[in-house]
Amino acid sequence: MRRSTALRHAATTTVLVGLAATGCGTGAADSPGDTGQTSQAAQPDAIDTAATVDVRLVLEPTSLDIAGTAGAALDQILLDNIYQGLLTRDEDNKVRPSLATSFKESPDGLTYTFRLAKNAAFHDGTKVTAADAVWSLRQVTAAGSTNPDAAALASVKSVTAADDHTVVVTLAHRDTGFTWRLTGRAGIVFKRGTDFSSLAGKENGTGPFKLGGWKRGSSITFVRNDAYWGKKAKVAKVVFHYIKDDNAANNAQRTGQTDIETGANATLLQPFTDNPDHTVLRGDTTDKFTLALNNAEGPTKDVRVRRAVRRAVDKAGLIKILGGAGRPVGGPIPPSDPGYEDLTSIDAYDPAGAKKLLRQAGYGDGLKLTVQIPTIYPAEIGDYLASQLKQVGIQLTVRPVEFQTWLDAVYTKHDYQLSVVDHAEARDLNNFANPDYYFGYDNADVRTWYAAARTAEGDGARDALLKKAARQVSEDAAADWLFVSQTLTVVRDGVTGVPRNFTSNRYRLADLAVAKK
Repeated sequence: MRRSTALRHAATTTVLVGLAATGCGTGAADSPGDTGQTSQAAQPDAIDTAATVDVRLVLEPTSLDIAGTAGAALDQILLDNIYQGLLTRDEDNKVRPSLATSFKESPDGLTYTFRLAKNAAFHDGTKVTAADAVWSLRQVTAAGSTNPDAAALASVKSVTAADDHTVVVTLAHRDTGFTWRLTGRAGIVFKRGTDFSSLAGKENGTGPFKLGGWKRGSSITFVRNDAYWGKKAKVAKVVFHYIKDDNAANNAQRTGQTDIETGANATLLQPFTDNPDHTVLRGDTTDKFTLALNNAEGPTKDVRVRRAVRRAVDKAGLIKILGGAGRPVGGPIPPSDPGYEDLTSIDAYDPAGAKKLLRQAGYGDGLKLTVQIPTIYPAEIGDYLASQLKQVGIQLTVRPVEFQTWLDAVYTKHDYQLSVVDHAEARDLNNFANPDYYFGYDNADVRTWYAAARTAEGDGARDALLKKAARQVSEDAAADWLFVSQTLTVVRDGVTGVPRNFTSNRYRLADLAVAKK
């Protein structure tokens, strides 16, 4: 069976360690959560096209094989910059053309025709043709595909080339999310015949940047592709510096070692606010910090226990201690996704109600649980959860684990009771329509509604079904959603075109520019 697309996002999207402590609001204020702005300076008339931009990121990829290695750290830096798909997403998370300059959907929603850019080329100089796109998509949809995003194209029936620059995709059934899913790694166009195993430490994409070098454990460098087929990058080089510690990242930004600090910690922003040498950008994310509850076994198999856990945690209090950022969501769909509905009234903070549910479940004398939390998240999350659950009679043992340990024990083996992870990918309700996913949640109605949403004839019908499914997921307490975060980015004066929104999923460099001194 194909793996869910969520592995690369849910399991590895802590690309911005400061995510859990980012802020919202406008301008500097007493509360760190009121820091940041949604606009930045316009590109200056005179730019330095020989400039290098240094960017702080957190989670370094383990391989560059985006066709076979899970991890949003790969998507974040490789999508749009090194590799391109038929389609892409813009700053507002909308579907836009990429290698396909246009596309047309048939009236019955079963056939999509893509027109490829005629001058596109791979980094080795080979021209891109429809044969490359057909081959690439067929690798994803082939039986036994190891592509981490294989499930994204499950609706594809056939892929053919009408001519050298026209790709025709036929679906087995209408799929309202098909073009969206093509914007991810499933839609990447590789050179026909590529040996994916050869990509582990190199690349041959079509994007505006090439790989310049990789100092493992430290940094990855991209250099401008001067032979790029489209609008060329405005800077000569970008260096991604992998700095996990927030204080070290702040120091790097203050001392000029980096020009851009992503995932800035809201509580450490004082050196940058009201500082003419820096701008703090506030951006939206689809990062859902999720308290996973094992639905398949152990005490949390009982819905009353899961509901009690949810009622025991005051989400507003957690958001406050993490710097004031984020918003409660109450369900699996964030505000920027289709089908969003405020579900925070379901199992809202109610310690007395939590105790009552625990008594009904047979745990009136107390319950012991363990939560596994990757060490890349703020320790305050585990401390807060333990304190909250203690008040309702649950003794919570917090077990910090390395991320690879989390992947093996929790994601792969489902060996856990509670776990905290950032599910950053957009439109990932499918996780709850998959009984084999690590949540262990199985509801036939949710599976039916989600499947119907994918084949709905219009966005309105789709969204109504997604809302219905998401509400059921929340009412079943399939998980607890701690908050959806916003992210803060610190930018040195003179640097423009900096990505602001949804930067956990991709960090597009095409518009970066540096003012000429």
